[in-house]
Amino acid sequence: MKGLSCATPAYPAHSPNACVPIVIIRSSSRVSVHKQDQPFVPEVAKAVDSLYSEFRAVDNLVACNTSRVLKAFQKARVGSHHFSGCTGYGHDEAGGRGALDQAFAEIFGAESAIVRSQFFSGTHAITCALFSFLRPGDELLAVAGAPYDTLEEVIGKRDSHHGVGSLKDFAVEYREVPLAENGGLDWEALKGALRPHTKCALIQRSCGYSWRKSLSINDIGMAIEMIKMQNPDCLVMVDNCYGEFVESMEPPMVGADLIAGSLIKNPGGTIAPCGGYVAGKEKWVEAAAARLSAPGLGIDCGSTSGDIMRAFFQGLFLAPQMVGEAIKGTFLVADVMASRGYKVQPLPRAPRHDIVQAVQLGSCERLLAFCEAVQRSSPVGSFTKPIAGTTPGYASEVIFADGTFIDGSTSELSCDGPLREPFAVYCQGGTHWTQWGLVLGEVLKSL
Repeated sequence: MKGLSCATPAYPAHSPNACVPIVIIRSSSRVSVHKQDQPFVPEVAKAVDSLYSEFRAVDNLVACNTSRVLKAFQKARVGSHHFSGCTGYGHDEAGGRGALDQAFAEIFGAESAIVRSQFFSGTHAITCALFSFLRPGDELLAVAGAPYDTLEEVIGKRDSHHGVGSLKDFAVEYREVPLAENGGLDWEALKGALRPHTKCALIQRSCGYSWRKSLSINDIGMAIEMIKMQNPDCLVMVDNCYGEFVESMEPPMVGADLIAGSLIKNPGGTIAPCGGYVAGKEKWVEAAAARLSAPGLGIDCGSTSGDIMRAFFQGLFLAPQMVGEAIKGTFLVADVMASRGYKVQPLPRAPRHDIVQAVQLGSCERLLAFCEAVQRSSPVGSFTKPIAGTTPGYASEVIFADGTFIDGSTSELSCDGPLREPFAVYCQGGTHWTQWGLVLGEVLKSL
């Protein structure tokens, strides 16, 4: 065999066989053409072939967001000297931290940002943001229905550990505006929802474990405008988890006072091994930093040993591309599972506002089977069987399938779901959409 060439299209093609690579084998005596084995089962291959325009639109979004990230890195003059860590108090790392914070703020349209390994989850970052706003006698108003499970104990809504320091323990009142019947914001209810002591309005961008629509940047902007019209002094906090880089704008660009999230979700680009962020108005970022560390220390302390700063910078640069692959994965999951008769949220080919694709499976057995199939198809821990159980912060037993290189990373391919009606599985992440194509074959076989 003297030569080998393989032609693979950059996007799914429209002809049924066009996604099958053609291998041309040349020898001195003959030329023979062979079709390689189709990597996807027929249902997945059909969906891939039909999603050309959606995938192309995602690539355009990736280019737009990558351009914004690149310009921010250049403006912050990011250099290799920013990648070294430090020990102890971390006083000597101001250059690396400062450049990362500056680039992050620029990318997200914020006045300021704090990006730290000391935030150990999105819930932790959101909690610091909420405590920066709220004082005894204030009210927190959730305007997009019930918040994600892990915030219930932060608020004191599910007070299983009374006295440990929830907002309720600090005499902060809580109220929520239920969603409309269509799963979106209830605009009529929101018009008169604020009270004189409503200090902070919480907007959860992603669906969480609710069978509802995730919010678009346009929805968030309209909600903020409605809130500020009722009370200009009411502060708006956006839980930005799973939503970063899914659109070409971010909540601070439409008036959010603070946003917060996790680096092992979208903005870490599957590279960041831990951490979180808070971004927004400078005054409130500093207040959140004081909650993370201590008053007077704020953003000026904290060691970042090892190669973590390089991982943060590189992950942030890769984030738009990784999010793009995850979005393509949601389109594929929705198309394939809907063709099997399952309810999906968002609907196939509907615009995406986060990287979560929910599938309503209808029974505990099917939920477990779905997650087991995903785990079997993972690069890490494929030999293990996920077991549902109690997890800190969650109200129900939850099953997780996350054969990921970083523990719990939802920017890598994973899925999970609470063991409660309607037994929906929530799929997210994926470093490349083709992995979802392969996983779905195993899922369909299991179901």
